[in-house]
Amino acid sequence: MIYRFLFLLFVLSSHDFINAQSAGAVVKEDSILKIQKISDFEVTGDGTSQNWESAKWITLPQRKNDGAVYQTQMKLLYSDEGIYCLFKCDDKKITATLKGDFLDIYNEDVVEVFFWTDEKMPVYFEYELSPLNYELPILVPNNKGDFFGWRPWHYEGNRRTRHATRINMNKKENAADEITFWTAEFFIPFALLKPMANVPPKKGTQWRANFCRIDYDNGRSTWSWQKTRTSFHDYEKFGTVLFE
Repeated sequence: MIYRFLFLLFVLSSHDFINAQSAGAVVKEDSILKIQKISDFEVTGDGTSQNWESAKWITLPQRKNDGAVYQTQMKLLYSDEGIYCLFKCDDKKITATLKGDFLDIYNEDVVEVFFWTDEKMPVYFEYELSPLNYELPILVPNNKGDFFGWRPWHYEGNRRTRHATRINMNKKENAADEITFWTAEFFIPFALLKPMANVPPKKGTQWRANFCRIDYDNGRSTWSWQKTRTSFHDYEKFGTVLFE
């Protein structure tokens, strides 16, 4: 009898642990983002496609302010082929010197997205884009906070992202032009996420996700859709995107 009791206790404890991991303590309405489905369109860097008119701006709260106070907004859409992301970042100074993909662009101004498609596995996709239009797409295995990114293999053809950025300037007479904001627009193909589970998503599919920004004007400031505890890689605190 004692073995049966211990076995039952183990099963119940495991079930509670799995539910806690899956729930991630995220049940609030403001942690759920519904994504509309559209036809594929061209990525221009400034979000001028009419498709974006059907998506609402989401304001990312500023979590850390060691520099300037800015507003950061983002939108999401998806198609049969992939997911579209658009960021609008208020800024007065572009801190970006790295000119190459797969570099440590997170040490300069950058926007970041995280997609955790299957809560059974602590593995998620991270995408970063700098104001200079250089990218960092990686798959991240995260073992209880011990994580490292892996570069995509055969990153070509329908597995490549499409991305563009624009730096908006306020033209001034007899003075240097003033930076007001920069935008980042990119498309992540579902083919790149193979063989992650729940990809491609269908109507009603849910992914865990977070959307972030880092800025280095006179210090390091951060923004994120969902508040994390230690770093942006705190996947248990991700929100939920719902594909409509």
